Amino acid sequence: MNLVCFLNNFIGPFNLKQMIRMVVFDMAGTTIDENNVVYKTLQKAINENGFNISLDQVLEEGAGKEKSQAIKSILKEYAEIEDNKRTGEIYQHFIILLNEAYRYLDVKAQPNAVELFKILKQRNILVILNTGYNSETAYSLLEKLGWIKGVEFDGLITASDVNNNRPDPDMILLAMKRFGIQDATEVIKLGDSIIDIEEGRNAGCALSIGITSGAHSFKQLESAKPDFIIDDLLELVPLIR
Repeated sequence: MNLVCFLNNFIGPFNLKQMIRMVVFDMAGTTIDENNVVYKTLQKAINENGFNISLDQVLEEGAGKEKSQAIKSILKEYAEIEDNKRTGEIYQHFIILLNEAYRYLDVKAQPNAVELFKILKQRNILVILNTGYNSETAYSLLEKLGWIKGVEFDGLITASDVNNNRPDPDMILLAMKRFGIQDATEVIKLGDSIIDIEEGRNAGCALSIGITSGAHSFKQLESAKPDFIIDDLLELVPLIR
């Protein structure tokens, strides 16, 4: 197994100072493979409102964000437009398009996701899913996968559950509160986008880890200075001592 990457200020064998009690995983691109249908649909909704935004631009600026915020960021960055009304119109159109796309969507787990969840449960480490999707979208994905709370995962925190979304740490802090964890150094965050890494760092997690299976490339993830970048979910296991 090839463990890719780097640890900032690394000298000698790596050991976590605290026992890890929780790992917070992003969903799409990290633990779930839905062929980028959400971001492809987001691109369609934006472009049907008169723009010409590429999928790479949608992923670059919108990956991991709550979706209305993603639209706002994309328009500001690539169209130099800040229009809350237009953002709202695009978001509502996006939800309609997404519901239609989900009728035929083939969703599957990312390679080794279920295997990793089992390993963590054997070590009494909580498996938490968090996402920039709203609750309806997130639960729709889980239903298609057949993942059940208390079996494959222990908890789900979505953009609908907090006031401040990524890169603010509110979703991670809420997960900690729900499970009685007071020290963020007992938590690891793992995700496929820059904003996931920033979220973990802002929460004070023991490790904030990027994975190359989703929205952002190694180079893009590296720009956020994560503690590690991995290619495969099982590469997390040797990092937890």
